[in-house]
Amino acid sequence: MSQLRAAAGRGLRRSGGRAAPPAGQSRKGASSRGGAPAPAPAPPPAQHLFSDPAEIEALRGNLLAWYDKCKRDLPWRTLAAAETDANRRAYAVWVSEIMLQQTQVATVIDYYNRWMQKWPTLQALAQASLEEVNELWAGLGYYSRGKRLQEAARKVVSQLAGRMPRTAEDLQKLLPGVGRYTAGAIASISYGQATGVVDGNVIRVLCRLRCIGADSSSPAVIDRLWDMANALVDRSRPGDFNQALMELGATVCVPKAPLCGECPVKQHCRARSRVEKELAFASQKLFGKPAPVPDVEDCGVGGCPLCPPATEPWDSSLGVTNFPRKAAKKQPRAVRTATCVLERRGCHGALEYLIVQRPSSGLLAGLWEFPSLTLAQDLQEEKQRKALADHLQAWTGRPVAARNLRLIGEVVHIFSHIHQTYVVYSLPLDGDMTLDPALSPSRWVTEEEFHASAVSTAMKKVLKAHEKQRGKESSPGKGSKRKRGAKTEGAGSTCPGTQLSLRAFLQAPTAP
Repeated sequence: MSQLRAAAGRGLRRSGGRAAPPAGQSRKGASSRGGAPAPAPAPPPAQHLFSDPAEIEALRGNLLAWYDKCKRDLPWRTLAAAETDANRRAYAVWVSEIMLQQTQVATVIDYYNRWMQKWPTLQALAQASLEEVNELWAGLGYYSRGKRLQEAARKVVSQLAGRMPRTAEDLQKLLPGVGRYTAGAIASISYGQATGVVDGNVIRVLCRLRCIGADSSSPAVIDRLWDMANALVDRSRPGDFNQALMELGATVCVPKAPLCGECPVKQHCRARSRVEKELAFASQKLFGKPAPVPDVEDCGVGGCPLCPPATEPWDSSLGVTNFPRKAAKKQPRAVRTATCVLERRGCHGALEYLIVQRPSSGLLAGLWEFPSLTLAQDLQEEKQRKALADHLQAWTGRPVAARNLRLIGEVVHIFSHIHQTYVVYSLPLDGDMTLDPALSPSRWVTEEEFHASAVSTAMKKVLKAHEKQRGKESSPGKGSKRKRGAKTEGAGSTCPGTQLSLRAFLQAPTAP
């Protein structure tokens, strides 16, 4: 297909484009000069639809035959196929669908197996604590998913007598955290309801099959895709058909470098047909053979809501990957946070770290972290050190010497909408410290207990950076600029790797 795109790109460039509609014409609620409401938008041209029953039947058969032969062996599929109890089957599918949101299959498999082993039924999950749920979910990301899943399980047990809703409509209406896609997946796979699904993989497949080049994240396009998915779903095997469509997008019709030659429905793909026409024209032109200009334009209907915008015409070098198109993503906002790894020797000599619990709502709700403080942007290191010391003072109730905080470095972690930078400090303690019980829950943990706790991947990165720096200080390698026993800048006479006494830790900074 890459050769196909390259040849087409060299041989032909699209001539002209679709004119943009007059200003305001496509806006909702626009009205004519006389005050009458604007006419309803016309249905999309046949170019973008599946209107031939024979084609729909052929596509279903080809896709399901491919799926039966090539589908991946995944634990939730095995469990759903073997489970005879409808409630347990729906629960098994539900857990997998929630975990797979925004997360790769390879990452989910281990989490899913451990989850189903620990909580094999809705009733078992409903009895678990949120702390247990967060601990198992730690590292999977988007942590509110696990919390909402448990809330919904408790609702099924307490309010629905342990019986899962049996239709997509009721699943979406009655269960918190279950949207249209998840409801459709559970209903079709678990109960055989003939309802379609639309996720990222399905969007990509359908947009390419029918040359849909408008913004695929817009509500109008999403509605059309749902209509299309519901029309296509196989009535006798809806669950398998939906999984096949998603499997096709995940393994063959991938975002970049799709395997068009292996696609079981390539004969129904209008994006591929368009590329082939361009290639044929380019080939004939290359050999000097006269040929009619191929029909590679859009559907030909001015202002078509599903065609690419005039400002973003078809790019022959991209081939089928012209579709789908999305609006440009917003840049994640930058956030800087000072975090301190407080450590001490426990009663058995093992290192222990202080972790505190985040609020029950918001980002990383209910997870544990090192004491942290969000910083103002462009704050100088001296001032951020002082701000962190003041924050720690709120925990201890006594002054904290900012000069005793040792800078480890910065750790960057990217959330979906946040570019998070942790400015990491450490503070070793010799002795105990009394924490204010009015503040968030806190506890001392060993390294093993830390990794078993409900901590985010970002905090694991912070601890790894701290341990790496401590290893360098305790055994400097060849070429180290700092000799063993040399003083650390701003740390008084304290040697690297040496724990501070409790008195030194609580000592107020003195004026220079």
